[in-house]
Amino acid sequence: MAMMEEELLAALNDESSRIGGASPYDLRSLRYVLAAAEHLSMHAAANALDMDRTTVSRAVRDFEERVGVGLFERGTFGVRLTDASERLLDGIIPALVQIEHAVQFAAAAGRVENGTVRVGIISTLAGGFLRKLVHSYEREHPGVKLAIRDGGRREHLCAIRARKLDIAFLTAVDDASGCDVSELWRERVYVAMPVSHPLSDLEGLDWPDLRDELVIVSRTASGPDVHDYIVRRSAGRNAYPSVEYSEAGQETLMHMVAIGRGITLVAEAWREMPIPGLALVPLVADEDIVSFSAVWSPANDNPSLRRFVSFARTMAQKRRRPQGLM
Repeated sequence: MAMMEEELLAALNDESSRIGGASPYDLRSLRYVLAAAEHLSMHAAANALDMDRTTVSRAVRDFEERVGVGLFERGTFGVRLTDASERLLDGIIPALVQIEHAVQFAAAAGRVENGTVRVGIISTLAGGFLRKLVHSYEREHPGVKLAIRDGGRREHLCAIRARKLDIAFLTAVDDASGCDVSELWRERVYVAMPVSHPLSDLEGLDWPDLRDELVIVSRTASGPDVHDYIVRRSAGRNAYPSVEYSEAGQETLMHMVAIGRGITLVAEAWREMPIPGLALVPLVADEDIVSFSAVWSPANDNPSLRRFVSFARTMAQKRRRPQGLM
């Protein structure tokens, strides 16, 4: 019979105090049986367990009575395993190894050595603070997976409240009631347009420059948020750009803009994703610098989430702050 590892017995010793009852499968009783099987002596088993020999011997007999089969032959030689105990231990030991692995995995998750954080984003990972955050966290916590999902602000907020998403990085979080919010960074809004557009050579743009333009936005992902932003920033003006929804995703939309299908608005991080034929020109008003915040549910008890939030806050605090941007 393969001998039990000391770590496995230690794990059973730790867990047995939490488990009671008269079941023959009580881990406390199994611990005594396994020790006796390993040492082939009740006296040696009691010493290994730091217990009284009589207590161990009586517990083993009680276990045999509840199971209904003798597990040990007793004599002056100590104890020997019966065929029944050989079969029992052959079945128990692999199961206990699995239990030990599960305990180790759970403990590692509690120490944030492994786990998963489900992350919703509305911008690109092409560059900027978000890309650096994801890259730095995964480098320092290789056992934690960041499961990243594209989507829109409303979609992500619903997913957070439904516990289908752990955290999201969003703009315009006034409707994030019931959630914890932490502003982390800011990005200027850029106008994406084809390089052939007459405004593409300008160093900056303001909203009156866009009054006759067609802005195309994705019906999915951040498209509705872009539409809301245009309406909000155009309020009180005599004219504002028209908006057309597309079924394309954001990256395909950018290529559509590059071939002259219209213009669109994007965050500054898109500057680090070059697309042939596409120009990005900043909106120059201070109001066109938008805040990005981390949003999560305070009821979410995922330990990896808490560490990720702390990591993001620390990184944001250490980040250099050029003029006009966080």
